[in-house]
Amino acid sequence: MNSLNSNTSTNRIIPLTCSGHTRPVVDIQFSPITPQGNYYLISAYGNPMLREGVTGDWIGTFQGHKGAVWSARFSGDSNRAVTGSADFTAKVWDTVSGKELHTFVHKHIVRTADFNTDNTKILTGGQEKKLRIFDLYRPEAPATELEGHNDTIKAVVWDEANHQILSVGGDSNVRVWDLRTMQQSGTIACKAPVSTMSFDSCGKYITWAAGNTANFWKPGASFEDVKVVETKKKTSSVSLHPSHKKFVAGSDDDLWVRIYDFDSGEELGKYVHKGHHGPIHTVSCSPDGEMYATGSEDGTIRLWQTDPTKRYGLWQK
Repeated sequence: MNSLNSNTSTNRIIPLTCSGHTRPVVDIQFSPITPQGNYYLISAYGNPMLREGVTGDWIGTFQGHKGAVWSARFSGDSNRAVTGSADFTAKVWDTVSGKELHTFVHKHIVRTADFNTDNTKILTGGQEKKLRIFDLYRPEAPATELEGHNDTIKAVVWDEANHQILSVGGDSNVRVWDLRTMQQSGTIACKAPVSTMSFDSCGKYITWAAGNTANFWKPGASFEDVKVVETKKKTSSVSLHPSHKKFVAGSDDDLWVRIYDFDSGEELGKYVHKGHHGPIHTVSCSPDGEMYATGSEDGTIRLWQTDPTKRYGLWQK
């Protein structure tokens, strides 16, 4: 990992560069803050990797998949991770020991996975065009299946507080499913196919990137009540800062990271940064709001300080 010198200017952000992946980084996520006051970062396309959140230092690599890993997500307590892979499996891992806890076999590539709130179930989706819910207390039991997608499922979010899950494919719609009836309850129409979708770190907004838009929806609101921000470039991934005053956007059309004002939707010009040597596929804000991470086609993760005037982690004044 590259270190930083002490001549960081007020507006210039010099990122930390985390190497280790030999293939493009397509998914990253910060964990919640743990009871010990720290947090972690998980990343994927090749073997998923676990890192210290503040420094980006490598902790370990989860070994076991036999294909590219498309998705990596933490449980709410950070003690587990779930990964979805091109080897037709989803795996659940112990993040402390690195041990593989469960393997759930599918009939095609698994593109996305997520935990429920109490970490007793996982939700998966992929090229089978089906959503599957697995019970971690009964891992051998048949999965509950939800059908309705006509193409590959690219992202899922489990919103247990509102008894629903959300999923996206390639048809420019976010599908909402009622967990009480196990039926689709509606759709949220988007201006373009959705590339990524996730909860913000506070669990108040579900965010997704669709074409030249960043989208923010409060679970429980009407399906029409979505805040849509037009972005300068085609947006591949979006992450809302914990303050809900700004958000980070990455693009797979250029090499720049952009910050936008959440209320006005205006690009904050002094927070437009270049550091990657390939398109940016995934972004994530840290749970304390002090930095954000970006993953790129160039095979690296870069950590960017939110406020370059502060002393934080490996950054020096």
